[in-house]
Amino acid sequence: MTLIKSQSLTLLLILSLLSPFLISAAALGGNQASPLLGGWQPIENVTAPEVIETAQFAVAQHNKQADSTLKFRSVVQGEYQVVAGMNYRLIIAAKDGGVAGKYEAVVYVRPWEHYKSLTSFTKV
Repeated sequence: MTLIKSQSLTLLLILSLLSPFLISAAALGGNQASPLLGGWQPIENVTAPEVIETAQFAVAQHNKQADSTLKFRSVVQGEYQVVAGMNYRLIIAAKDGGVAGKYEAVVYVRPWEHYKSLTSFTKV
């Protein structure tokens, strides 16, 4: 195999692995420039289905881990970070009984593996 073919195949493989992130990042960031790998970018549409699903996952995981009964209300703001997957840092409005509060959740996602993990969840 020639060096040019080998480099082309390597580039094609890298692009195919990164494409879910670039598509997802474009959907989250609206018409912004391409995201910087490792840099946090604001989420312009915090009502996007994948953002809401991620926030609901964070609340559900927190409830399991802390034996809590928080109820998800909305995503107030958020950022995403393209890494070897995607990190979401979300400010979530939730209710604990009758008391409303805001919480910061960080969730790590590898969409091609259908994997999500709650990294942190704190009251702000």
